[in-house]
Amino acid sequence: MKPYVGLLVLDLLIPEALTLKDKRQVVRSVLDRTAARYNVSSAEIDHLDNHTLATLAFACVANEPRRVHEVLSMVREVVESETRLEVTDAKIEMY
Repeated sequence: MKPYVGLLVLDLLIPEALTLKDKRQVVRSVLDRTAARYNVSSAEIDHLDNHTLATLAFACVANEPRRVHEVLSMVREVVESETRLEVTDAKIEMY
């Protein structure tokens, strides 16, 4: 059986964050919630020193590409529902 790996990369704008601490509260909340709910691996991968921008990556492994895409789409919906941020770009890559 072949494993399928999917990667979701989201660029975020966090307009109300005035400090890096404000930004980290929002980012940590999103990362913790998605990891607990969907069992995905996640990390902030870019804009680490900018208090209003963030790039997050989420990875999922499954035995069907449809399942990987389904999980990553649900993760995207959860992130987009967060009122403290705006998703400015989103990409899903399959391997």
